[in-house]
Amino acid sequence: MIDEETLEILTESAKYDVSCSSSGSKRANKAGGLGNASAGGICHSFTPDGRCISLLKILMSNDCIYDCEYCPNRRSADVRRARFTPDEICELVINFYKRNYIEGLFLSSAVFDSPDKTMELMTETVVKLRKLYNFNGYIHLKGIPHADGAIVMKAARVVDRMSYNVELPSEKSLKLLAPQKTRQSLLLPMKSLNEAIEYDKQNKVRHGKVLPAGQTTQMIIGASPESDGQILKLTEALYRNMNLKRVYYSSYVPVVQSSKLPTVGAGLLREHRLYQADWLIRFYGFNVDEICGECENLPSEYDPKCAWALRNMHLFPVEINTAPLETLLRVPGIGAKSAYRITEARKFSKLDFDNLAKMRIVLKRAKHFITCNGRFYGSESFAQVKTSLMLAGSREINEQLTMFSDTPTALSALTGEI
Repeated sequence: MIDEETLEILTESAKYDVSCSSSGSKRANKAGGLGNASAGGICHSFTPDGRCISLLKILMSNDCIYDCEYCPNRRSADVRRARFTPDEICELVINFYKRNYIEGLFLSSAVFDSPDKTMELMTETVVKLRKLYNFNGYIHLKGIPHADGAIVMKAARVVDRMSYNVELPSEKSLKLLAPQKTRQSLLLPMKSLNEAIEYDKQNKVRHGKVLPAGQTTQMIIGASPESDGQILKLTEALYRNMNLKRVYYSSYVPVVQSSKLPTVGAGLLREHRLYQADWLIRFYGFNVDEICGECENLPSEYDPKCAWALRNMHLFPVEINTAPLETLLRVPGIGAKSAYRITEARKFSKLDFDNLAKMRIVLKRAKHFITCNGRFYGSESFAQVKTSLMLAGSREINEQLTMFSDTPTALSALTGEI
């Protein structure tokens, strides 16, 4: 029987980990099994601020032997402690799934007893779910730093995704705020898992593949003094060297008291700008040096693509009917899907501004950087362009996002297009 107080403590303690999107897996059901993580079997529910809520998000334990300054579950924190057994978690997942509460599991834990013991019990949990309970739904498992690699690899063979949280962007900050963790304790298992994933791909392994939905990580923004440029440099390296699916950014919130931490949070706007820059790196062909200098922060007035365009006005305007795809991707107001749509549509006829409006191009931005059949409707004054983009950015920041809005602003926030 699941103790309700334990459930309350361990779900509440898990809320600060944001790296739990459930995409990328194609684990199908099998005869006599429960759940399905294939493309049609996982459902996504979103709160108004965009969080995915389709997974049971829980800690195995919040009783930690580490004393990370920023963590509400750290050893010295005065909080209620609790722990689930593997069987209790399995029972919870199956019962919740049968009631259609969840489509999968996100399992993390504080480090209790030792890293190996914690990872061993988490691995026992996911193996039981797969082998004993025949659960084929989505499972995201949080890796434990310093745990034995053999235990980690055993877990990686049965779950869909794993994540080792980088937490802080530099070794210096880790030593100051999380001295029990090291950069190597986080990057080495990520590297080993990536090598195993690549091995399975090259050898076309079909059954028991390592992490079919890949790896993710999370960074806390604002708890330490690193600039946005430093954070994005690390992000770019992780995508390039570890083939991560996502890097999540969690804006620091001062929920614990410490003389080593700022007294005010980093704010959601900074987190939002980092996600926009991250999107440019992954899908728009930008590198970090184009977006932000190493010691710089992203501007708050407008998004990173607008900031780049303002620094490179000599490259604009571009003709919408002839510009190559890689150029269209750099025009503010034209997202990735829209850029591909333009290249397909202009094969059949020349496009004008009315056509672009029907394609949901954000013309209040794009008009300053494009021509249609040689016609230009933007401003030729740099100051006016800058003011226009600042005003547009200000309106979008203050709007409430909704899944059902017909405005390009809401669509952009949900898809990441900028």
